[in-house]
Amino acid sequence: MNIALIGYGKMGKMIESICKERGHKIVSIIDIDNQQDFDSPEFASADVAIEFTSPTAAYGNYLRAFKAGVKVVSGSTGWMKDHGDDVRRMCTKESKTLFWASNFSIGVAIFSAVNRYLAKIMNQFPQYDVRMEETHHIHKLDAPSGTAITLAEEIVNDLDRKTSWVKGEQHLADGTVEGTNNVAPDQLAIESIRRDEVPGIHSIIYDSEADCINITHDAHSRKGFALGAVLAAEYTQQHTGLLTTSDLFKF
Repeated sequence: MNIALIGYGKMGKMIESICKERGHKIVSIIDIDNQQDFDSPEFASADVAIEFTSPTAAYGNYLRAFKAGVKVVSGSTGWMKDHGDDVRRMCTKESKTLFWASNFSIGVAIFSAVNRYLAKIMNQFPQYDVRMEETHHIHKLDAPSGTAITLAEEIVNDLDRKTSWVKGEQHLADGTVEGTNNVAPDQLAIESIRRDEVPGIHSIIYDSEADCINITHDAHSRKGFALGAVLAAEYTQQHTGLLTTSDLFKF
């Protein structure tokens, strides 16, 4: 399969390595200094483009890839609020294809399934309140993380006593703390921590007067995310529309 890379940071380089290990060909690499290559024949020859950039760049990258007739797999977060409706329209009514996930890790896909199942169980036990924590490296721009938001939305969907998620305490890279975890009873607080070079830790905590139940996914490296993105690209080559990890992982 011919693959283009949009974004050539640590994730892009790791994805490149895994693509080659799995027998794929990298036909184009686009980064901040060669945006004109979106219009190149090399980019147009890609079966799928894998995009890992920033919240501000992602939507524009999708538009340029779609214009070239290239399907996109993207792990960029933070763009959905402003552009989600437009992207859904393009994928459902204009035959564009985007496989988007806040997290491509196979482990996170399993963790997400456990999260949904646990929320259904906990819906029967109102004595447990729930909150979340997510920790990432100091270079991450958005908070809460896209993965945390996805997990929180799953909880809100299955836990009747929670109607929305909100930002909880924000532990910034410079050591300052903003916000609070003391939120309304029907709100789910997401605490965000930025420190060191942490690839990603997500914890869901159900706490009661009697005990506490805590489930955690702790990424050791970015390799799991990169492998999942390549698996998503392989899936996307054969499928169309707006795709997610629930299409790729059937559990």
